[in-house]
Amino acid sequence: MPTADKLRWIDALHAAGLREIEVASFVPAKLLPQMADAAEVVAHARTLPGLTVMALVPNLRGAQAALAAGVHKLTVPVSASEAHSQANVRKSRADMVAEFRRIAELRAATAPQVALEAGMSTAFGCTIQGAVDEDEVIALAVALAEAGADDVGLSDTTGMANPAQVRRLFGRLRAAIGHKAGAAHLHNTRGLGLANCLAAYDAGVRTFDASLGGLGGCPYAPGASGNVVTEDLVFMFEAMGVATGVDLAKLIAARQPLLAGLPDEPIYGMTPLAGLPQGFRTAAP
Repeated sequence: MPTADKLRWIDALHAAGLREIEVASFVPAKLLPQMADAAEVVAHARTLPGLTVMALVPNLRGAQAALAAGVHKLTVPVSASEAHSQANVRKSRADMVAEFRRIAELRAATAPQVALEAGMSTAFGCTIQGAVDEDEVIALAVALAEAGADDVGLSDTTGMANPAQVRRLFGRLRAAIGHKAGAAHLHNTRGLGLANCLAAYDAGVRTFDASLGGLGGCPYAPGASGNVVTEDLVFMFEAMGVATGVDLAKLIAARQPLLAGLPDEPIYGMTPLAGLPQGFRTAAP
């Protein structure tokens, strides 16, 4: 996506009321050239009032670059699957905990105001390894919390989760690390994205990752599709009476700059296709 289109897209999402956006990944440009403009994108996003500008960083070098660019929040992917960890970042889980600790120390020394999140990918299963032991997931979450994470979220990177599993694992996460239990990042690979989000909500989760139009996936997780569709997720919560602070009409309109920047990319979402029900009103804040 050309940089100018990225900036217009972020502007449209902000106009719709989103107040935390992961705008870039600070990764080697030779591996993911589409992220080579990360610092420029962050600089623009920082001009939008009230927006928490978040970036993904896979290692200490990425964290250094993101902090230099002025991000408000770092998110570090740490795989619960040993096989996926090796494929994604070429490090073991233990090595990633050590790397996370170094990032936390850098944050504390140079930018203590910046939030630091650990996103545990493949927490519900892995297309490379298969099942991921829940005890290992919780043990890794505890290690990351102790290493300096402000919060630890769980990600269904490969879309293998089901609602009972989501409710159980987030319940265990909260019991293990308390207020540091973080966001739900749930993919819609097998059509269970919204059901899994609702299960996470029932378990006490109040922060959800989503992507406009269901865009995305993971280049190092075969078969992974995009995250749960933001438009459908917002509609579900608003229809339930849960205020999100997001203007649905403006959110759906934000699909236009996305399509302009990636005209050949398929995008998804039931709510934009069906439209809002007659007489629909958003929830009171």
